[in-house]
Amino acid sequence: MTRQRLAVLDAAHEHPHADADRIFDAVGAVVPGIGRHTVYDILHALSAHGLLRRIRPAGFHARYEVRVGDNHHHLVCRSCAAISDVDHTIGDSRCLSPVDDAGFDVDEADVVFWGLCRDCSTDDPRQQP
Repeated sequence: MTRQRLAVLDAAHEHPHADADRIFDAVGAVVPGIGRHTVYDILHALSAHGLLRRIRPAGFHARYEVRVGDNHHHLVCRSCAAISDVDHTIGDSRCLSPVDDAGFDVDEADVVFWGLCRDCSTDDPRQQP
């Protein structure tokens, strides 16, 4: 694996759920002169090969994480887009299965819980008594 790819993986590990720009900034600190497009290409390749997981919360930029291969879900803050992992308590099986799979071979369920994180709910006057 190239030094650039290792730097991208390290950045994703150091900054869980970071977007491509945050990863680019972190990689640029250890691989001076690396191009933004190169980092984007590496993120795409690592995701395609299952070394990174790309998370696409609706309305926000894609995020990346190194936690792949297990069955976990995410909490996403509607205000600041903070993301936290939610472990699946049943094990490796899917927590949801469609009643009618319409002939699909379902291999994944993507569950996203939406709300306000602790910081944003404290700052949100609607949440105050």
